[in-house]
Formats: sequence, structure tokens, C-alpha cells
Amino acid sequence: MSNTVRFWLMVLPGTVFLVVFLLLPLIAIVVFSFWRTESYTLIQDWNLDNYATIFSHSAYLTFLARALVMATCVSLVCLAYAWPVAYFIVRYGGRYRLILLLSTAAPFLTGEILRVAALQQILGPIGVVNMALTRFGFDPIEALMYSNMATGTGLVYLWLPFMVLAIYLSLLNFDFALLDVAKITGAGPLRAFVEVTLPLNRAGTAIGIVLVFIPTLASATTSQFLGGPDGALYGNILARQFGSTGTWALGSAMGVVLFLASALALVIVWRAVGDLRRSGIVIKGAPKP
Repeated sequence: MSNTVRFWLMVLPGTVFLVVFLLLPLIAIVVFSFWRTESYTLIQDWNLDNYATIFSHSAYLTFLARALVMATCVSLVCLAYAWPVAYFIVRYGGRYRLILLLSTAAPFLTGEILRVAALQQILGPIGVVNMALTRFGFDPIEALMYSNMATGTGLVYLWLPFMVLAIYLSLLNFDFALLDVAKITGAGPLRAFVEVTLPLNRAGTAIGIVLVFIPTLASATTSQFLGGPDGALYGNILARQFGSTGTWALGSAMGVVLFLASALALVIVWRAVGDLRRSGIVIKGAPKP
């Protein structure tokens, strides 16, 4: 068997899968976005009305902006939590690394709805937190439930393991002896992290941000159960187009806009990683190559 035949036998199954289950559905969504819906039926009537509706009605843009802000905040919070956790596991976990890593993914042993329902029992009006506050004579905190904070808490809880995993895998290949070199040259712990650890693990950090940002941007279930009517995100409005309202053409256009927003986020992260790469590692007093 020639190398060419062997190559195509290895590549073809994955290529067919991507074309059938990713590329073709995406093309269909783009095509449908230029049609119109009437009585729950897609009608081939090429126009830009769906996009005009999205960009001329402030409600759609408001939900999109809210989703972008939520995705950014959740990504930053996950980043702040994941770095210390992943760093501790890699550097001090020893032979228990894998067990510690798997423990961070313990919530994934249950479904998403069950995890969100568990958070309701903690953050709800008669949940564990408010019951404890009442027990000690404090007033319950209404903002814990059916608010943006509740939605953000739920999303951090859902996607934090992805960020931890991405940074963990990156740190596995990191030479911690470089931190000793940085210390010798006079760099403190914070400076060593900013100028050595973070730049050398920029790829894992970027992957973690993408793995959290994009699913948060399209999230619907968490905001529906924890955010309530006032905490709806772009994903909730998008899901409604394919459900109760039956406006599939408008929903397709909203999906295209969401895809473009996600692609823009990927470009921004890629550019940020490129800037970090070009910045290099600068430690005062370190020998230059």
C-alpha cells in the first residue's frame, strides 16, 4: 500500500465527518438565514429582512451584548481560578496529579440540567446559602438567584474544568527550573509568573479561554434556570426562534451572527497570543542568547 493511499485512508473518515456534520449544516444555516418563515414553514424567498430585523431592533443587539459581556466575565473568572488550581496540581500533585485533575471534573459525572438544578438548591430563595443566613439572623440575599450573578456563577461552575484541563496540559511541558533562574536573576514570584510562566503557557491559556468563551456565548440552559426572565441571554432568544415562535429563518440569521461573533473572539485571542509571543521573556539581568 502506497503512502498516498495510506494517507487518504487516515484522513478521509475525519474529513467526511467534518463535511457532513459541520460544514453542510453550517452552509444550510447560512442559506436559510436569507429565506423567510411563514406558518412554521421555511419559504425560499431570498432577502436580507432577517439581518435587518436583528440590527434594527435594539433588543437583539442588547441580548448579544449581554452574552458577550457574560462570556468575557466568565472567561476571566475561570482564568483566575483555573491557573492556581492547575499550577498546584502540576507542581505539587506528584503521583496524585491525575486524581486531582479528575476531581475537578467531578460535576461532569451528571448532566448539565442536574448540575444547574443543584445550584438552584444552593442559591435559591430557600436554598442552602439563604437558609444559613436566616439561621444566623441575617436577611436572605435575593440577588443570589434569578440574576446575572446567578447565571455567571452557574456558567463558571459548568466550564471551569475545561479551563483547568487546558492549562494543566500546557504546564505539564513547562520546565519549572526556569523559575529558579528567574529568582536568581532577581525576579519576584509575580514577575516570574508574568514574564516566564504565562508567556510559555500562552497556548494553553488561549485554548482554555476559547473553550469557556464560546459555549458561554451560546449558553441557554443555565441562564434559563438561574437567570430567570431578566437574565436571558442571546442563546435563549435564539433557541426560542427554533421552538415556540417557529421563525427558523430569523433563528438561522441569529445563528450566523453568533458564529461571526465567535469567530471574531477567536481572532482576538489569536492576536493576543501573537502579541504575547512577540513580547518574549524579559528578565532583568538574565543573559541574552
